[in-house]
Amino acid sequence: MLSNSHHHVNPANEAERTLLESLIREDFERCHPGETLDDVKRRASFSKEDKGLLRDWMAVAARRAAAEQEALPARLAA
Repeated sequence: MLSNSHHHVNPANEAERTLLESLIREDFERCHPGETLDDVKRRASFSKEDKGLLRDWMAVAARRAAAEQEALPARLAA
């Protein structure tokens, strides 16, 4: 996924951030053996590479959350 420095996922609160991170944590750690999402979050404050990596993964999380929201009404109707 290409980074776009003008598109950021800004969770409304800590609960939303925790939810988004839960949607990507396992996949992130599988793709980056030996690293955790928390490692990247810590380094993102001083590393533009890690900031971009975190931004990209949070965009994935936002898409996953949106897909889950879209699927929710269909599950309730069944």
